[in-house]
Amino acid sequence: MASHTNNHPQPKLRKPVFIKVEQLSPGSSGHNLIVKVVTAKSVVQKTRPNLSYARPVRMAECVVGDETGCIVFTARNDQVEIMTPGAIVILRNAHIDMFKGCMRLAVDKWGRVQLAEAADITVKEDNNLSLVEYELVNVVDE
Repeated sequence: MASHTNNHPQPKLRKPVFIKVEQLSPGSSGHNLIVKVVTAKSVVQKTRPNLSYARPVRMAECVVGDETGCIVFTARNDQVEIMTPGAIVILRNAHIDMFKGCMRLAVDKWGRVQLAEAADITVKEDNNLSLVEYELVNVVDE
C-alpha cells in the first residue's frame, strides 16, 4: 500500500480583525476584542453530584468594555481567574449569547481569553449593551 501524502500547502493564517464593543449585535460570532474588565462577580460554583470525575463548574459575570461601550461577559471555568477588575484582556472568537432578551458576550472552547499588555482604556460605562432588551420578531413572507 502506498502511503497517502498531502501535497496541499498549509493555509496562511489571517491577521485578526479587532472590533469595538459598540459594533456587537445579537446572534453574531467570531469577534476579536481588546477590553478592560470593570467588575467580576462569581455566580456559580458547583460540582455535578453524580459524576465523581467531573471538575467543578465555575461561572462569573463580568462587565467588560472599551471606549465605545460595555457588555456583560460570561466567564467559565479557567476564564474566571483571568477576569479580574482592571485587567486588560484579549477575547478571540467571542460570540453573542442572548439571555432573557439581552446580549451577553462569551468565549467557548473554540475561542481564547488571554491577558494583554497594560493599556490605557477608559470604559464608557453609560453605554451598556447588555441593558438593551431585544425581541425576536418572526417575519412571514407572503
